[in-house]
Amino acid sequence: MNVLVVKANNRPDGISTKMHDTFLENIKDSEGTNVTTYDVFEEDTPYFGQELFSGLGKQHEGVALTELEQRLLDAKQKAKDVVSAADVIVFAFPLWNFTIPAKLQTFVDYLAEAGFSFKYTEEGPQPLMNDKRVIFLNARGGVYSDPSMAPMEMSLNYMRNMFGGLFGMQVKDEVIIEGHNAQPDKADEIVQQGLEKVAEAAKNLVYQNA
Repeated sequence: MNVLVVKANNRPDGISTKMHDTFLENIKDSEGTNVTTYDVFEEDTPYFGQELFSGLGKQHEGVALTELEQRLLDAKQKAKDVVSAADVIVFAFPLWNFTIPAKLQTFVDYLAEAGFSFKYTEEGPQPLMNDKRVIFLNARGGVYSDPSMAPMEMSLNYMRNMFGGLFGMQVKDEVIIEGHNAQPDKADEIVQQGLEKVAEAAKNLVYQNA
């Protein structure tokens, strides 16, 4: 089993950083499991924009690319390669200002390519990654499971729509740690209980593939 663990938080004390570390600690030495890591903040991931489309056009025509265009094409290809090689993709990410970090958005944009992760049909987009599984490890300081806050939660919901919806991956597990900022007197307990669930998710993944 090839597992790709994607880290999308560069805060050393971030809760989703702790979730990432806990998951790795509980899966890294598992027999028969090959683990690859990808840090969206450490990788060279220029933001998605016109330069990428210009580079793709030049590549098709055999025209020399600028340095930025080449970096974008290389970054996009690497993102596609690491996902293609994985059976399971694990995302550890926070909710920042109601959505995902910009660097994670860039990674998703690299993958959202017709003919790679989905295709257009007369009936609408059709997923092309149904054979892959995905696990979400999400941290959010507020309590977004509360019905009054749920409409503002656009991090986990977005990732579900993209990977489980457009790309068609099977969502095998989700661990959410929330409310640690809204309830500081309970923060340690909330985080600890959440990290125990992360460890359990890692062990369950290994057990299911034993």
